[in-house]
Amino acid sequence: MRRRILLMSAAAMWVPLAAGARELPPVEVVKAKGCSCCEGWVKHMRAAGFTVAVEERSPEELEQLKRALGLPEELWSCHTARVAGYVIEGHVPSEDVVRLLDRSPIALGLAVPGMPAGSPGMEVPGRRDPYDTLLVGSDGRATVFARHR
Repeated sequence: MRRRILLMSAAAMWVPLAAGARELPPVEVVKAKGCSCCEGWVKHMRAAGFTVAVEERSPEELEQLKRALGLPEELWSCHTARVAGYVIEGHVPSEDVVRLLDRSPIALGLAVPGMPAGSPGMEVPGRRDPYDTLLVGSDGRATVFARHR
């Protein structure tokens, strides 16, 4: 009986560790050549535990990719990523990407349009603009997924 209690206690201690352990899917980023803020976002994603591969293309090729993926132009930013079948456009925080993967909605992906100061990769000392991460539906319509203030 005592041995059984000890085994159950030991097993219970491992459950939180196993539940917190998670392998994140790889991220493929396509960015314009020479864009340093994109590199900042890549570092942010790697620091969050993602494996990130980066491909550089001309601005024209990057535009073609965004159009081919079905991203509305008003949602564009400086780089486009793909992870687990989702499109991630711009400086989306890693925690929003993880939440997207956890919820697995039927959607095109997430977008942070433009390049708001204070978003990952766009850090500006003493400045942090409020911005929203948008969930982009398969039809291109966007709704607020997360607010960052």
